[in-house]
Amino acid sequence: MARGWESKSIEAQQEEASRSAPARPAPSAAELALEQRRRALELTRARALADLGRASAAAHRQMLEQAIASLEEQLKELPPRGTA
Repeated sequence: MARGWESKSIEAQQEEASRSAPARPAPSAAELALEQRRRALELTRARALADLGRASAAAHRQMLEQAIASLEEQLKELPPRGTA
């Protein structure tokens, strides 16, 4: 019995939260493309950082450091989230 009451309480809380949440307009195609680009750059940067942690050859480390710097610069050039 208590379990049923608990799930109804959670359901009521979720309904209340969905009603009180302000309706946001759907993101435009440009906003979606920008967010996709940001995620791709962030994932690529994370991968390069992981590779840098395992790299042993000096030339490879240097290449990864340059790539990371370039990715960070590209991320800085993107407008902040929510302002596009």
